Amino acid sequence: MIELFEDPRLDKPSNEPAPAGLVKFRQISQDALKGAGEARIKAQKDKGKMTARERISYLVDKDSFIEIQSLLESACTDFGVKEKHIKGDGVVTGFGRINGREVALFAQDFTQLGGSLGLAHARKIADIMDKAIEAKIPIIGLFDSGGARIQEGVDSLNGFGEIFYRNVKASGVVPQISVILGPCAGGAAYSPALTDFIFMVDGISHMFITGPGAVKAATGEEVDFDSLGGSRPHSEKSGVCQFVAKSEQDCFRQVRELLSFLPQNCEENPPLETTSDLADRSVPVLERICEMDPKKAFRIHHVIWRLADDFGFFEIHQNFAKNVVIGFIRLGGRVVGVVANNPAHLGGALDCDASDKAARFIRFLNAFNIPLLTLVDTGGYLPGVEQEHGGIIRHGAKLLYAYAEATIPKITLVLRKAYGGAYIAMGSKILKGDFNFAFPSAEIAVMGPRGAVEILYSRALKEEKDPAKQEALKLKMTKEYSDKFASPYQAATNGSIDEIIEPAEARAKIIRAFQVLRTKRDPKRSPRRGNIPL
Repeated sequence: MIELFEDPRLDKPSNEPAPAGLVKFRQISQDALKGAGEARIKAQKDKGKMTARERISYLVDKDSFIEIQSLLESACTDFGVKEKHIKGDGVVTGFGRINGREVALFAQDFTQLGGSLGLAHARKIADIMDKAIEAKIPIIGLFDSGGARIQEGVDSLNGFGEIFYRNVKASGVVPQISVILGPCAGGAAYSPALTDFIFMVDGISHMFITGPGAVKAATGEEVDFDSLGGSRPHSEKSGVCQFVAKSEQDCFRQVRELLSFLPQNCEENPPLETTSDLADRSVPVLERICEMDPKKAFRIHHVIWRLADDFGFFEIHQNFAKNVVIGFIRLGGRVVGVVANNPAHLGGALDCDASDKAARFIRFLNAFNIPLLTLVDTGGYLPGVEQEHGGIIRHGAKLLYAYAEATIPKITLVLRKAYGGAYIAMGSKILKGDFNFAFPSAEIAVMGPRGAVEILYSRALKEEKDPAKQEALKLKMTKEYSDKFASPYQAATNGSIDEIIEPAEARAKIIRAFQVLRTKRDPKRSPRRGNIPL
């Protein structure tokens, strides 16, 4: 009998040559890590881009990444693909930790066949997604690909389908984050669109279904890559991406910060953080809102910052539909999602894009057990032919649906005005808001008092021919209408508002209300709530 091992306490480094099989394994593994060679890696870096493994190393905690399927190769035998023996097939997959918490990752490697997606490439991604869903940990995809691998024909298209199916399967179960770090064209663009959050980097990220050449051939329009599918059009016009970074390093920092607000999965709560900011901290500056004309503009960010722990606010979709502001804050150390009208843009009115933006965020919060704070200061839905023909009825209904569907703790604070259908849509009591507060300055009505008076008393106003007296009469009637029909006291009388609160006490009141709702559970809640793109 051969004794393989001595006493383990006597283990020490061996001076003997490594076995041949081990040498071969180490060589193959090292070759796989080199990617497509120094020339292609240099070309990648010359574009100001990191390699796939460098990106992962920068994103995750030090020495936490475990790679899997690094030796997988394409089974394609056409056009010399098989003979190239590309280890990993153009994508790196594995598991790592971010701030000590497990995540699943895949990073496309543009140095290998342009990061193109073949069937083996797709199955690697699908496998890591399956494992993430089973382990209930977030999925992060780093996209840098020329699109479908034409050498593999329809197999590459089927590969996209494999990934899309997993995106939908994971929706509302684990957070999904997409980071665009190069081209993401054609069918490849739909996978990020199915995820919860998309990051782009200014100057190197491009997403589009058809490139500039195809656009010109089809329509005659001449457009460059940045104007067609760069970070600016997608963050400001299309709303496809939620975050824009100045560099890859800045992008990864933002991804890490976003994850600090998210739970690992739909069965957990977001991470709790300690704070030295007192829960009962007074906010006297908010009393200024009671002095402001409802038509005057101000940035809602100033209210959000002062309510939040340590004045911190992580905004989402900052450059898109600015009339509604969304993002994360902490109150008493606990994560809260914020949806707020922004009077500094379109007077805080709701339009098609703002409705979509807020509705999808609310549905994400509802899927992942994150309480919702709504700050209301809106004159209603944005009027106009463009909005009506753009489908404001259809888009506005999404917001109504999202609020009514949400079973998470919901607290609403009316700051100055809440008129018409927008009052109902913005977390009203009738849509099952848990606590609905208002400042003493709040106006809650079918429409603004002045506009209502001009309609209701049009004949009496026309009879007064003196312009000065007419204006005085209008002011008198507006005051009377406001006191009777637009007062927060009237709303409190009929139960539309739970409590009128001191502005300086808003932070303390809201934190206390969320404490009461901490154990809120809906017995009829579906075990899974997908976050469909809106």
